[in-house]
Amino acid sequence: MALLEILCYPDPRLHKIAKTVDVFDERLDELVKNMAQTMYEAPGVGLAATQVDAHEKIIVIDTSDTRDELLVLVNPKVIWQSEENKSWREGCLSVPDFFDEVVRPDKIVVKAQNVKGDFFEMEAEGLMSVCIQHEMDHLIGKVFVEYLSPLKRARIKNKMKKRERP
Repeated sequence: MALLEILCYPDPRLHKIAKTVDVFDERLDELVKNMAQTMYEAPGVGLAATQVDAHEKIIVIDTSDTRDELLVLVNPKVIWQSEENKSWREGCLSVPDFFDEVVRPDKIVVKAQNVKGDFFEMEAEGLMSVCIQHEMDHLIGKVFVEYLSPLKRARIKNKMKKRERP
């Protein structure tokens, strides 16, 4: 396994739209393992393939306290969401050290595939629901700061650009 480089906002590659995974092979399995290791090391609770410059519909998540309940979602799609929304304080491995409130549907049902290509559905609420929706945004080229006001977004962008300078 290998640690992967996590792209940082405002890197334009974070806005690429991920492609559907059609081949479920050793390469996919290795990418998922590397993504999981990268997420755990970061440390984070979720990581989308887009964040490591692999533009495929792949997400890894682990919201457990013990960090041993890895969830892999390949080609995820929300098939139901509650009308009730909830505000959560979100952060992102691609926007380190910045957190803000984002309003999302409180509960969702997602359909996805595992690394072998088998389909499954799952209901999620609370932190798991937020994580899935947050990571799915990455797959369509959206970073959580895009939910914030233009002023907040500009401030974060400027601070992130300053960090890049030697």
